[in-house]
Amino acid sequence: MSDTAPAQTAPSLRGRFIATTFPATGSAGPADGVALVAIDRQDALNALSFDLLDELAAELERLDRDDACRAIVLSGAGTRAFAAGADIRELAEQTPVSLTVGNRFATWDRIGATATPLIAAVRGFALGGGCELAMACDMIVAGEDAKFGQPEIKLGVMPGAGGTQRLTRAIGKAKAMELILTGRTMSAREAEAAGLVTTVVAAEETVAAAIELASRIAAQPPVAVAAAKQAIIRAHELSLSAGLEFERTAFFALFATDDQTEGMAAFSEKRPPHFTGR
Repeated sequence: MSDTAPAQTAPSLRGRFIATTFPATGSAGPADGVALVAIDRQDALNALSFDLLDELAAELERLDRDDACRAIVLSGAGTRAFAAGADIRELAEQTPVSLTVGNRFATWDRIGATATPLIAAVRGFALGGGCELAMACDMIVAGEDAKFGQPEIKLGVMPGAGGTQRLTRAIGKAKAMELILTGRTMSAREAEAAGLVTTVVAAEETVAAAIELASRIAAQPPVAVAAAKQAIIRAHELSLSAGLEFERTAFFALFATDDQTEGMAAFSEKRPPHFTGR
């Protein structure tokens, strides 16, 4: 981590459904460059209403604009759920026309476009939209009590915010087909074995472990982190040849940064690097 922290410009914030702590506090104290964003709708198991998602997208965009924020942890308030799913009462009133004209699902695209590394800290239920939200993050730290699934089929519908696409990419066609078509849930350990989650920790350590991971990322050169994240995302979306071309172009571009000069000089001089994000 750099010797001096950037000036804090995205202060802690409390909204109707979203609470942000910046810098986040981990087991070792304040985590430089890390924001903790908590979904707080505990009376509904953090169910994702349209308004909640709008507020979350706006908050992630706010943090994205702040150079002082280098990693974000997204959690659900309480211990029962990361997010138990979409707001079913709200969805039950929709029609094909209202969903199309309202365009409220476009908010998911805004969340998925978050440039800052985004880590989901999942305790309890991450079902339906909650599972889709976790998968929209770059990494998932799951507590032992976490439960993942896409049970929309039991309601007469199917995943509509990325579940069929991201789950298939994460765990493969056969396993995704079984989970989505039966609507069953899987445990944190099964999700880890299938490749859905990054790591599983003791339930009470979930947020702290996610903040610690975010701190390690925040300590790296920001421009290189951003470039590497985009290259990994392209690996899901492009052919191998196109992905390799994107990677090589990004790699070459990093040799125009101060952080590349500093990182290689520090290696040669056997000292810790001092990254500035330039």
